[in-house]
This record gives sequence, C-alpha cells and structure tokens, in this order.
Amino acid sequence: MSRIRHVRGSRLATAGIVAATAALLSTVLSPTSQADDGPTSADALGHAAAVLAGRADALGLTAAQDTEVRDVIVDDDGSQHVRYDRTYRELPVLGGDFVLHLAPDGTFRGADRATEAQVSLPTVTPKLSAPKAADLAANALRAANPGELLKKLSAKPELVVDALHGTPKLAWRTNAAAMDPLGNPVARTVLTDAGTGARIDAWDTIETAAGDGESLYGGKVPLETTSSGSSYQLKDPTRGGTYTGDAQNQTDLCLLGICLVRAPSTPFTDADNHWGTGSAGDRASAAVDAQYGTDVTWDYYKDVHGRSGIAGDGKGSYSRVHYGNKYNNAFWEDSCFCMTYGDGDGSTFGPLVSLDIAGHEMTHGVTASTAALTYSGESGGLNEATSDVFGTLVEWHAGNSADAGDYLIGEKVVRDGFGRDALRYMDKPSRDGSSADCWSTAVGDLDVHYSSGVANHFAYLLAEGSGARTVGGVRYSSPTCDGSSVSGIGRDKLGDVWYRALTVYMTSSTDYAGARTATLSAAGDLYGTDSAEYAAVGAAWSAVSVG
Repeated sequence: MSRIRHVRGSRLATAGIVAATAALLSTVLSPTSQADDGPTSADALGHAAAVLAGRADALGLTAAQDTEVRDVIVDDDGSQHVRYDRTYRELPVLGGDFVLHLAPDGTFRGADRATEAQVSLPTVTPKLSAPKAADLAANALRAANPGELLKKLSAKPELVVDALHGTPKLAWRTNAAAMDPLGNPVARTVLTDAGTGARIDAWDTIETAAGDGESLYGGKVPLETTSSGSSYQLKDPTRGGTYTGDAQNQTDLCLLGICLVRAPSTPFTDADNHWGTGSAGDRASAAVDAQYGTDVTWDYYKDVHGRSGIAGDGKGSYSRVHYGNKYNNAFWEDSCFCMTYGDGDGSTFGPLVSLDIAGHEMTHGVTASTAALTYSGESGGLNEATSDVFGTLVEWHAGNSADAGDYLIGEKVVRDGFGRDALRYMDKPSRDGSSADCWSTAVGDLDVHYSSGVANHFAYLLAEGSGARTVGGVRYSSPTCDGSSVSGIGRDKLGDVWYRALTVYMTSSTDYAGARTATLSAAGDLYGTDSAEYAAVGAAWSAVSVG
C-alpha cells in the first residue's frame, strides 16, 4: 500500500459550518474533476467533509464540537482514510479521535472511533482549580519517585474532556516534570476529574526503550553528511536534514511544552568526513551509531511503507548523544521532535544507541503522528510493542552483519551487571521475568514495557510461527497460550499488516481486542479475508489468548 501524501492540521467545524464547507469542497473536488491518477489528499479532505456533514449524528458530532485533521492516507486503489481529532467547546477530547474510511469515489465505507460515547457536558467550568490540579500531579510525580529529592519540579494543567475512561467528563490533564538527583528528567502525566479531584489515570511521559563512520555496535557504516567550510557536519541533507548533536553530558527539561533547561544539541563536526573510532572513548563513535540508526529507520519506513520521515512530511528529526550522567535510557520526545540517548552506567548498560533502540524510539514518533496510542493500560502496551516490532524490523532491514537482525530487544547495549542478554524477548516475553506472554484481564495493570509482551509474542508468532527454531543463528522457542500450532507468514507481511493497522485502523484507545480487529482489517485489505495471511493473523492472536 502506498502513502501518497499526508495532510495534517486542517481544521473543520461540524454541524452548520461543515455543511457549507462540504458543499463547496464537493463541488470543487468532485470525482469527475480528479486527475487520471486517482484522488489526491485534497480530494480526500473534500470527500471527508461531505461525509462529516451527512453523518454528523451517527459519528456523535454536535454543534458544540469541532474536528481537526491529523492525517490523510490515499491507497493505491484510491481508497481514502482521514483521521480526525475532536474538541468540545474548544477543549481537546481525549478519546475523541476517529478515522473515516472512504471508497475511491469518496463515498463512505465505515469509521473507526476511539469511543462511541456521546460527548456532552453540563458545564466546562471546573470545580477543581488549576493550581490544585497542578499540586495533585506534582505529588503524583513525587510518589512515583520515592526517596528522591526532585529538583525544578513544574506542573502544567490543561482542561480537557476525558472520553477514554467511561462516561465523558471534564478533567485536568497535567504534565508534571522535574529532575532527579543526578539531573536526569522524570515526567508524568496525571488525569484528574475536574469535578471531584479524583485521579482518573496517570502515566510516564518519557517513552523509553532505551561520509563513513566507525560505530560502537554496527562496524564501519556509510553516512551522508553536510560540507561546512573546511569541515563536515553530521547532518544528512538527503533524509530531511536529520542530524546528531552532543548533549555534553548535560540534561534538559523541555517535555510536553514545559521548558526549564535545554541540553546542547550542536551537530558533531569532523575534518575529514571519517567519523569515530568504534571506541566509547571517542565521543563521535556513539554519534555514528545514532545517525546510522536514524538513517536506517528512515530508509525502512520509506522503502517498505512509502513513508517519508517520522511524520510522513519529509522533515527530519535530530538526535542527541551523551545525555546526562551515566543515563540508563533513551527516549523520543515529541516537543523537540528528537531522540535522546544516554551513555549507560557501564555496568548494566553501555551507550543506548543500537539499531533496534533507534528504530524503537523513532517509531514512538510515528505512533504519535498516527494512532497516538495512549501511553497507559493496554493501549500503552501496544504503543511500546509497536516500537519493539518496528525496531526489530529496522534491524532486519539494515542487513548489517555486525548487528544482525533478531527478535531480541537491546541485546547490544546490555552488560554483565544487567543479568540477561537482552532487554526483552519477542519469542517468549516472560523470559525477562516480568513481561506477559498471554493476554489476561490483569495485563492492562502492568507497566507498559511488560504489557507489551502480548503483542510482541503475537508479532513473533505471526512472522515465524510457534515452536523451536533457529533464525539468523539465534535459537528461539515460542510456545502458544492455547496449545495450538501457528505457522508464520514472514517478517515483511508482519510489518505490512501492523503498519496498515496502526495508520488506518487503530485509535488512541485501541486495546488488545481492538488490535486484533485492526490487524484483521489490515490483513483483509492487503490479502483478502479468505487468504492464508488473514487466517494466520487470527490464529496468532488466539495463540496469545486475544480473541
């Protein structure tokens, strides 16, 4: 399937205004006026506006609500998929997102909605004040970091409508952020009932994982750089201007719109365009890994899925290495559109710049630009698993014998003190001692890095099948939860199914049951509902007790 063009941020009012907009657009962008090569993104927006006008009641839209386009996909056959966010009386609606699916001629085929609940509130005036909501969130961040004296703590409340957790209600979404005693960032989003002050939900908001150059993990790798006078910058003009900078072991706190301190991100420079030595003693070596990981991830999404850049708009991100003091983490940050990598403490982790971690972190950006899976509960597990799945597929796509593809996460960065040979294992996630192999009603209560195990297990089974086998020189043994035997359909088809499910069918509230539905819909689109691939998707989900 091809992603022809992305259009983001177009705002359309509902009810009376959308009818006028739809009438105008449907006249200008009618099917008879389309180019011979099929509908464009602009055509899709016109068709979607007409659908919104005609189906506002069925979609739960009222005069008090507005919609804003987040993303547009036009398939090779002309089918169109327009993803919307929603506001109610100018307040963001959590769980208000939906996707319209249109035929090539612009007629309505169906919709996927994050919630079916009717969004209507008696008032948008909170009983709980903003300062009180900020205090509650600050206390929640302290409670999540017991025994640590947090510095430069800030909490920024925003009034929203929460439609993710039962009956829609007025709520404060408060982003609390601070620095731990080592100067590393900690952050948590707290959702509080604006009427009662009760906590609705809370989740961490740092999404973790964790010329040519001599890298730490990938050997000698090619790099595209930018000439700057008599030297070169580690900045790739062929991939949207992506670059890698040195954080100089400083930290920042500029998360989710809260900016207190910003660490440096000045691009690395080099005199001869041969970067690094392959040793951690050369600061450029980790930068080589980070830039190479960015390049390979960009190429994977472009080559395989036709996606140009993380947001699909051709714009590059940037990376910072040597962040913090022995920082055992890597994270993607939407507010700066960047990846940040720590050096590790040396005993449990080395620099967290391996290929699969780079692919993992950049995929958080892809998810944020598409389904925006909520980073808590089962949706959070699917968010993390999406990054593990595509981080793994990026590693395979690179074809680098020094860091060959496998179904282990972070195997290059762990050290003896960690006690295992990888962060996570996709064939049998419970090998890490905490992750879930099979779905149960308790999965949503796990940390998202552990609830992701169900989807990681599904992905391995769908690609490779159940039982014992050796793949790429690595021995795996993947059981099923129902005792069944599952045959795999290969990594490429796994990636195609998951990508289409993520970008076309999943929404912010998708849980494991919803993921089964989304991936079956994707497989049906790609291969037909009577295909072996469609059956394999269903079998793999059943094998992890979903469905």
